[in-house]
Amino acid sequence: MKILRILALPLFALALQAGTPGGAITLTEHNGYFSAKETLAGLSAGEFSVTVENKSGKLAGFQLQSVATGKTLEKFPLKPGERRTIKLTLEPGDYRYRCPINPTPWYEFSVE
Repeated sequence: MKILRILALPLFALALQAGTPGGAITLTEHNGYFSAKETLAGLSAGEFSVTVENKSGKLAGFQLQSVATGKTLEKFPLKPGERRTIKLTLEPGDYRYRCPINPTPWYEFSVE
């Protein structure tokens, strides 16, 4: 019997280019959940272009944090329909993100 692991990713749909250093991550915020086009597994350290779009119909936000230090790397609000792109460099380690305005659980990913 196969056991499947299902990860629910809150408030943003994630699409990225994995397997190369850095890449692009596109996050689309929906009302109360994240859905993923592709997985966040296998990310290589480097510069990332992160686009976050709010399609929740209400004010929301984005917060990215280092798990090791607890330091917030990015945090900003998004009005309904707003899209924002940021560039950041992620070193090897564990990270987590959430919506801090409509609090969601933390969702973790690793960079190798």
